[in-house]
Amino acid sequence: MINCLRHRGSGRASSIIWGMKLGAKELRLTKPSEADLAKIKRRPIWIILDNVMDTYNIGSIFRLADAVAAQEVLLCGGSETPPASRIHKAAVGTEEWVQWQYMETAVLAIAKLKNQNSKIKIIAVEQDERAIPYNSPLHPSLNLREGTPIAIVVGHETEGVSKEVLDMADVIVEIPMYGVNRSMNVVVATGIVLYRILG
Repeated sequence: MINCLRHRGSGRASSIIWGMKLGAKELRLTKPSEADLAKIKRRPIWIILDNVMDTYNIGSIFRLADAVAAQEVLLCGGSETPPASRIHKAAVGTEEWVQWQYMETAVLAIAKLKNQNSKIKIIAVEQDERAIPYNSPLHPSLNLREGTPIAIVVGHETEGVSKEVLDMADVIVEIPMYGVNRSMNVVVATGIVLYRILG
C-alpha cells in the first residue's frame, strides 16, 4: 500500500507519494503520516546543541537530523526550542517529526544519554588542543559501522562547546581551516562531521 502525504491544514491527499525524497517546497506543503515516519530506520545518532543561539542554525540542524535519520536533537541551555517561526522556516517543517527535547545543560544531556547507554560515544566538534582532525582514520569513535551509538555535540556560535562538555567527550574533532577565517558555521561543521561518521 502506498501512503500519500497530506497537505497541512487540509484533508486532501497530496500527489506526492511518501518514500520519495522531498525538496524544501514540498516539505513546506506536506507532512508525512505517522505510519510513514515509523518506517524510517533511525540511526544511533544524537545531536546535542550546547547553547546554540541562532534559531536559523537550530532549524537547519533539525533538517540535518532528518537527513541522517538521527534519533533525537537535544536542545540545551540558551538554545531556543520549537515552536518558533525562524526554526520552522529553516527546518522546513522537519522539527515537527524529528524527536527533540530540552535539557538545562549539555552536561545533563550527556549524563542522561550515558545513563541510558554506557556504550555511547560523545564526539565534540570544537577547536581545542586535544582535537584530532575530523577525518582521522585512527580513532574508533569516528565509525558507525559497528553500530556504536554516537552523540555529536556542537556549541555556541562564538564561544563554542563549553569546557565542561569538552572534558566529558570521548573525542574532540576539528575541521582544518586553510584561509584567514578560523571558524565555520555550526550547521556546516555538524554536517561535515556527521557525513564523515556515516562513511
